[in-house]
Amino acid sequence: MKKIAWITDTAAQLDEAFIQKHNVHILPLSVVFSDGSFRESIDFTQEEFYDKLRIAKVSPKTSQPAIGEMVSLYEKLESEGYDFAIALHLSSGLSGTFESAQAAAKMTNFTVYPIDSKIGSFPMGKMIEVGAGLFAEGKDAEEVVATINKMATRSRLSFIPSSLNQLHKSGRVSGTQNFVTNLLNIKVVISFEDGVTVLKEKVRLNKRAKDKVTHSLRADMETGTVPEVAVIHCNNAADAETWKSELLQEFPALKVQVAALSVCVGVHAGEGTTGLSWVSY
Repeated sequence: MKKIAWITDTAAQLDEAFIQKHNVHILPLSVVFSDGSFRESIDFTQEEFYDKLRIAKVSPKTSQPAIGEMVSLYEKLESEGYDFAIALHLSSGLSGTFESAQAAAKMTNFTVYPIDSKIGSFPMGKMIEVGAGLFAEGKDAEEVVATINKMATRSRLSFIPSSLNQLHKSGRVSGTQNFVTNLLNIKVVISFEDGVTVLKEKVRLNKRAKDKVTHSLRADMETGTVPEVAVIHCNNAADAETWKSELLQEFPALKVQVAALSVCVGVHAGEGTTGLSWVSY
């Protein structure tokens, strides 16, 4: 059996047990505040990030891993006897990480298969899990890559910002939009479509926004199989746990987990954001 390495970035938010089980190498995304650049999961915890975000006078920026860091990792894996690596990264519609992985792969003699997940968070882990299972069955790299690319088209992620304040600070919405939505208590639903985020709904009240997202989940469950859902959040575990309980009341057989979103999402969506993510089979 060939020696295979998995590579991803911190957008996936994998836990340590998963990383060890599947031999995943993590490239950190970074957040750039006025006092410097901080690597996610290395230079600060989620709690420390949101503490810093609350008092920041200037909205921070996000930064992808340096191409030199990728090249160094690829060369290290080659020296350790790996046959090849699968590099699964945050959607190219949000970050240049995937393109950098493609460029870095051409700068070494090591074989790397870069994949654009077209999403972030929970589905990225499922793609690695499914891919690892296929390799264990003896499938070749091309077949695994093709399967993951198909999964990318069936992966869903929708989130509801607590307010548009942080989206306004990061330049994603205008001041007028922010003022009006806050004044009228309007909630927006933002979803991934073909690798980019799209504002899908504007509704009154958070409950209606959640209903819109849950309706999308029901639709996929009616036309396919959805064995597992992640309730995702930006430093809002309490509300995420409440949503989990609501889902289990309606779908008692559904496997539901609560997962924190990358702080790079928090830079734009803001603290308090909640949402759902799943893969439809």
